[in-house]
Amino acid sequence: MKFICPLIVVDDINTSRRFYENVLNQKVKHDFGENIAFEGGFSIHLKSHFFELLDLSPDKITKKSNNSELYFEEDDLDTIIEKLKEDDSVEFIHGIKEQPWGQRVMRFYDPDMHIIEVGESMESVARRFLRKGLSVEETAKRILMPEEFVKQCL
Repeated sequence: MKFICPLIVVDDINTSRRFYENVLNQKVKHDFGENIAFEGGFSIHLKSHFFELLDLSPDKITKKSNNSELYFEEDDLDTIIEKLKEDDSVEFIHGIKEQPWGQRVMRFYDPDMHIIEVGESMESVARRFLRKGLSVEETAKRILMPEEFVKQCL
């Protein structure tokens, strides 16, 4: 069996498409009308079509369940958060914060209340700590990655 992609259900396919294309800079790979696949490896599916496929009533598909998220990486978090703040439909869970392993991340809801996390790549995190003067060994310990990984980030 081969895993293909996560698929999230959306109320308005055009609103969600614009959000992922214009706000998160994702590129459409395939547009099937009720289902749009993005090059990043996830898809959005129109709710009214999705619940018919499952033989479910619309009330069985809940919003803001906070039980999963789509994860993206972007090293320039400051620019992204400013862009997100310009969009009144974005509800932040939290702004940029540093995780215990040193990675800076932010979380917010998309227009359909799916959690989106945007974080720095771990390569960028390693380079940031190395620039601060930590050794390879200290950086590896700080970011919870193998020393070999840190050496490849030099």
